[in-house]
Amino acid sequence: MTSTPKGAVKSQAKFEPDVFRNSLYKYFDTIHEGDWDGYLSALDKAGNTLDYRKYADQLFEILFVGGLLAPGGSFVEDNAPQSPFSISAAKSDSIEDVRPYVEVIEKMVRRYKFLQKSLEDSTMPGILQYINRYKPEQVAKLATACSLSIQTGLTNASILTPLQKDYLTKDDLALSFITQVFRAFLKNQSMEQLSSALRKGGIRDWLLFFPPQKRSSPGAVPTYFRSVELPQVSDYYMRRQNKELREQTSADLAALVSAEGSTKEEMAEMLSERNKTLGLSPEEFVVVVFEGIVRGIDADAKQDQLEMILPKEIERFAGVLEPFASSARAQITLINTIQLHCYTDTRVFKSFPNLLKILYNENVLSDQAIIYWAQKGAKPQGKQHFLKLAEPLVKFLETEDSDDEDE
Repeated sequence: MTSTPKGAVKSQAKFEPDVFRNSLYKYFDTIHEGDWDGYLSALDKAGNTLDYRKYADQLFEILFVGGLLAPGGSFVEDNAPQSPFSISAAKSDSIEDVRPYVEVIEKMVRRYKFLQKSLEDSTMPGILQYINRYKPEQVAKLATACSLSIQTGLTNASILTPLQKDYLTKDDLALSFITQVFRAFLKNQSMEQLSSALRKGGIRDWLLFFPPQKRSSPGAVPTYFRSVELPQVSDYYMRRQNKELREQTSADLAALVSAEGSTKEEMAEMLSERNKTLGLSPEEFVVVVFEGIVRGIDADAKQDQLEMILPKEIERFAGVLEPFASSARAQITLINTIQLHCYTDTRVFKSFPNLLKILYNENVLSDQAIIYWAQKGAKPQGKQHFLKLAEPLVKFLETEDSDDEDE
């Protein structure tokens, strides 16, 4: 007679969520309210006899919303009591009241590591897609729990993705939920940490939590978060949007530079429109313009010919740079940007003085800007080498300056 392995017996057993729930509740019978070590011990013991692997979703439904969920998100109606231990049982949605529950669940998952994937990929997304079915106080506690679980690494932020469904966004339900998640997270973490957590979870477009009719409104995200007294979220989003638009502007200019038939007028028009949106100072925007031009040149040039091609192409596109080098500060910034580019890309290291000379001849850079850079404006990266390379040009300009004064 052959024996059946224990694992095979479990897998062949009937799927009976209600039996699992009732068995789990028995482990909670003797635990007093607030005895977090007691609940952890009960969950640990229960895992030795109950099939946590098979009933992972049901386990977390009980621990997060207090009972079993039927398809569609409503509670199973079989007159069973709510679990004495669940996020829903917390006294309030405050971090202080919700944290002990999350910590117990986190410690249990550390013991039964296979549960984390189920929680992250299945149970939490399944629960959150039906927050429209729960009472407001339950939803608020869930939001705090989600924030804490993301902070601690119990789950990643991908669990928030179901909130982007249209039926949750249309009445601001998703937006209210995500606002509470952000608010709880920022109680003891930085905006950069929140952004990093969202990015790692694949949450990049925050507008998808907004009602569809609000997504096209200019400044919808920063305006909303400022109105709910989360200015750090508003400020960060605006900085991020500006950075993305700067990068896009540079990429679009590079495409125009490398495209046949594009004109300097097209480039100037595009750059002017973009900077109206960005609102950057000349010294900030001239960097974007230079980077775009160089990227476009680099895309077309053969690698062994770049040192020869770059000066010629910079001369050709000097007129695109000139309007944005309108101030002394912008010109110094441009020289430093060229210095850093030549330092980083050693293929054009020796082109540095030639680039300055070209831009001086094309009235993009003034003699005063180049002399100031040489005297006290140079960046530390390769400073002595670049000063040596530019020395003949600088001496010539100083002599010219001196002659002009004598006259």
